[in-house]
Amino acid sequence: MAKKYSRRSKTVLAFLLASIFAPILYYTDRRSGLSVSDSIQSSEFTENGFSLVSLHDNAKLSATIQESTGTFHEPSHETYTESLTNSLIKSKVASGKLITQGEHKSRVLSATNEVSNLTNYSKKLQNKEHNRESNFRKDNKILQVVNGGSTANGFRENTAVETIKESGSRKTENLIVQMNPEKKHEKPSQEVNPRRSGPDNKGRSKMATLPNSMVLQLRDQLVRAKVYVGLGSSRSHPTFIRELRGRMREIQRVLGDATRDSELPKNAYEKLKAMQQTLSKGKLIQDNCSAAIKKLRAILHSTEEQLGVYKKQSTFLSQLTAKTMPKGLHCLPLRLTNEYYINGFDQKELTNQEKLEDNELYHYAIFSDNVLAAAVVVNSTISHAKNPEKNVFHIVTDKLNYAAIKMWFISNPPGNATIEVKNIEDLKWLTSSYSPVLKQLKSKTMIEYYFKSHHANSDENLKYHNPKYLSILNHLRFYLPEIFPKLNKVLFLDDDVVVQKDLSALWKVDLKRKVIGVVETCGESFHRFDRYLNFSNPLIAQNFDPHACGWAFGMNMFDLAEWRRQNITSVYHSWQNSNQERVLWKLGTLPVGLVTFWNRTVPFDQSWHLLGLGYNPNINHTDITKAAVIHFNGNLKPWLEIGLPEYRKYWSKYVDHDQVYLRECNLSP
Repeated sequence: MAKKYSRRSKTVLAFLLASIFAPILYYTDRRSGLSVSDSIQSSEFTENGFSLVSLHDNAKLSATIQESTGTFHEPSHETYTESLTNSLIKSKVASGKLITQGEHKSRVLSATNEVSNLTNYSKKLQNKEHNRESNFRKDNKILQVVNGGSTANGFRENTAVETIKESGSRKTENLIVQMNPEKKHEKPSQEVNPRRSGPDNKGRSKMATLPNSMVLQLRDQLVRAKVYVGLGSSRSHPTFIRELRGRMREIQRVLGDATRDSELPKNAYEKLKAMQQTLSKGKLIQDNCSAAIKKLRAILHSTEEQLGVYKKQSTFLSQLTAKTMPKGLHCLPLRLTNEYYINGFDQKELTNQEKLEDNELYHYAIFSDNVLAAAVVVNSTISHAKNPEKNVFHIVTDKLNYAAIKMWFISNPPGNATIEVKNIEDLKWLTSSYSPVLKQLKSKTMIEYYFKSHHANSDENLKYHNPKYLSILNHLRFYLPEIFPKLNKVLFLDDDVVVQKDLSALWKVDLKRKVIGVVETCGESFHRFDRYLNFSNPLIAQNFDPHACGWAFGMNMFDLAEWRRQNITSVYHSWQNSNQERVLWKLGTLPVGLVTFWNRTVPFDQSWHLLGLGYNPNINHTDITKAAVIHFNGNLKPWLEIGLPEYRKYWSKYVDHDQVYLRECNLSP
């Protein structure tokens, strides 16, 4: 019996020894050059719930654990049970890399020591096998558990692919992960498209598009939604209409007054996507696009009509504002007039009156009923004059403002310059029998034309109805020789200009026997003759060129001696009589000036006179600073609240806001 057990024990011992040393001897032959076809022969092995499949039969496989003359060294202080030993014998080699199968049932291996030993040993083998790298892959690593993963240096392994199918045992898989710990959290690489759109953590769209694109998309969605609501095919689907109206309310709440994407709330992207889905439903409901196109055209036409109405109303209101005297400017002349008569200044004359007819001096003509505007023209001119004492200002106004303007310059004398204030009532020669325009301005039909009610809806050219054209002050420029019979030259300035440079050089300009020096305005087509005159009338068409350059009143040098010689006043009267029914032109004094001084003008350099500060908000500030005279022509005067704020500073800096009369009338800035 003892022999029987002894023989059985020897047999068991032999098998144990064989199971221990057989795999060691098997791995020591590192020059065997195993291939997939030699070791596996395209067969499939299945054991302990794992399957090992070769995908490339002819691929060269690299050995990871090999020795030249030695044996495989196990980690020290490690004891493997019989079960683990048997599983090692049954392990399969694929692509020359070790894949361990089975379970460790006795104890948990020391993964840290084992991985460290294997790593050091692998590096030593790589150095020894440098000459054999042409037959193998450059990097020898534990075969990756297939997810299509990449190697440690970033390149994808293409020679062999291992597919491990998970079964009930997890411990062997954990051992593999421990042997290559950097793969524990590795995920398949993904290509990222930087142009791809998608919501970020705030729900906004990361779209590489134009700025504020989301605001534009939301507005576009509202327009499309309104179209769908108005279509007949949509009305037959009440559920869709209710949903669409709800989405429209959401978009309107999200948009609010936002003009930039940064002003939108965080949920704007979700609302945009929700509306897009609803609009997609609406698109499916429609049979064709013709109904939607018709609806859009109808909306466009209606919008254009509304825009025209709003523009006409806006023009009417701006004209009304321009014609209305602000409270402060109404207070100022009243306060000055009261002071003038109470304190007996009606008997006092302004200084330097002996200079009024001296042709060696520089004479300026200003026709105005605006105290503050006239004061700014005088102050700005004197501020830039090289010789202020040589400047003489002739201000002509109406009876209502005569005392106020005179009182202003008595209390605010312009230094060494000379001021004359004339009352239009004192021009006894200016009568209806002498002046055709004065007769026309007093006619009933003319007054009705300028003051008739409800004209905001009856005439698209509302500026033709401005009552300022009824004022004879606008037409006095055509009577300069009569007003100043002793003067030879006069520089005419409108009361809505600001002088920014010394103007004395203008008196040295040779007018070449012409009557008037002007700055032409033919840079734009609407400043040519056909803009102001009616060329359908034969009288105009036969005498003038429709493409001739227009020019501007506002800053003009007049040769009064030449005027008298050519009898220009009679030419003016002739044209005014021809236009008694307003068939040749309608607008103000410039058209009649164009025909009166036709071929009698001398062009000045553009820098002398810059127009448009009373209507054009896009004038270059460099051009403004370079101009000798800037002109606030238009309705947006700088002393009105509707004046353009960016230009008002050029005018207001010549107003002394500390003046007592301005403070009393609340005209301080």
